[in-house]
Amino acid sequence: MKVCNRCVMNDLSDKTITFDNNGICNYCSEALQKMNSIYFPNNEGKIKYDIIINEIKEKGKNNKYDCSIGISGGIDSSYLAYLVYKEGLKVLAFHIDDGFDTDVTKRNIDKLVNKTNIDLIVIKPDEFQFNELTKAYMRAGVPNIAIPQDNILFANLYKYSNKNSIKYFISGGNFATESILQHGNTHNSLDLVNIKDINKRYGKYPIDKLDFISRLDKKLLNIKFTLKEVRLLNYIDYNKDRAMNELNDFCGFEYYGSKHLENILTAFLQLYWLPKKFGVDKRTSHFSSLIVSGQMTRDEALKELEKPLYDEKTMRSYIEIVKEKLNISNNEFNDIMDAPTHQHNEFKTDKLYDCLVRMKRLISIK
Repeated sequence: MKVCNRCVMNDLSDKTITFDNNGICNYCSEALQKMNSIYFPNNEGKIKYDIIINEIKEKGKNNKYDCSIGISGGIDSSYLAYLVYKEGLKVLAFHIDDGFDTDVTKRNIDKLVNKTNIDLIVIKPDEFQFNELTKAYMRAGVPNIAIPQDNILFANLYKYSNKNSIKYFISGGNFATESILQHGNTHNSLDLVNIKDINKRYGKYPIDKLDFISRLDKKLLNIKFTLKEVRLLNYIDYNKDRAMNELNDFCGFEYYGSKHLENILTAFLQLYWLPKKFGVDKRTSHFSSLIVSGQMTRDEALKELEKPLYDEKTMRSYIEIVKEKLNISNNEFNDIMDAPTHQHNEFKTDKLYDCLVRMKRLISIK
């Protein structure tokens, strides 16, 4: 295994990684190159932040809502909800209840909503079809089994944002904690062609009761309704530990363990599915992002990586919950874990959208 000399990305977790002559990887190099044009944890960021907030208020002054946000129960989205509440924005929030929320997550969302009094739409996908589609992803042996969850959130977010004439979607995505996202062992969650083909080949039931959105649908809706995505956390000195303390003081927010572990299914994906089947430790990208933004040193990250991925007792309970909810027997679960892996692009993909993107690039070059 080769590890980057500046961050902790390695060629075991992601085969697409490259290194220069100094042993520095492409991931942190690209992130640092983009940093000054994306992340503004300074006075310049404060000016940009205020301009954006005023713009959102002005555009939404005649509407019931100024903006929409998603709330997962994690730190990033929860702190974002806290920020827009402090700014006095009229917010419509969304949460996907896929049946896998932890008890801590449920309490955090309740505390946050009660304290801010923001309007929250809880989306509950058809339980049977959602679980069967998730099971199809596991049978297919692809890396990102949380794609259905992500797609359904965006489908509903766009549906309700357009229904309420909302012009701004404020995302919890940010440079400070997410500047490095692996290119390998993943796929675009809006590739509806891919979703349907995986279900066709490995699922046993229709998915007609679930709301989905394609990349083309999203693009067309953006053109028709001009829903603009804004990443407010890129205009402040966003520090996850400080954010955690502020949220705790504000509403008694509880920490749930680590990034993306506010949901049992995503915890299973990050800590068990990806490491066991694909040799991927997502902590490398999470820690490397914090190294780039100066919130963690490389030595601290290497020490953290020496620790076990998960508590054995907790993970056993999570696996039992996954098996029970997805109606997977012990034998089938073992067969799934032992089966060969596949990449998402081994199934049908949205080639039409890819073709349109390439055409757009060629036109812009000319």
